[in-house]
Amino acid sequence: MKLSKIMGPMLAALMLGACVEQELDVSAEAGEVLFQSNCAACHGADARGGAAAALFATPPDLTGLAANSGGVFPRDYVMGVIDGYHRDPAFSAAMPEFGAGDMGPTVIVERDGLGTPVPARLLAITSWLEVMQRE
Repeated sequence: MKLSKIMGPMLAALMLGACVEQELDVSAEAGEVLFQSNCAACHGADARGGAAAALFATPPDLTGLAANSGGVFPRDYVMGVIDGYHRDPAFSAAMPEFGAGDMGPTVIVERDGLGTPVPARLLAITSWLEVMQRE
């Protein structure tokens, strides 16, 4: 059997697979897994902060973000802090700028008729933090 007869269908399947959009998991459950592996060492497994005694500043309690913002979870602000886009002088240098690395594939988030590509992992962590807000 000729190699081209075998490779032709395989190549077509690979190309078709590349064209099929993979659904990315941006759920709070996926975000919890990412938070536990990337953030919990400093912010605690429950996101209440104070887990890293060796840091210069105590990591904040992330479960009060909505309460501190008039009862509305500040999603864009939180994504900006995690990504590294928004940093004010009060932030500890120990907080990594995750956007400086590979945050993986993006999903389109639509608001007011505009679509913005957002890394799926960033959106998932933010979704979990939103679920973790205390009242």
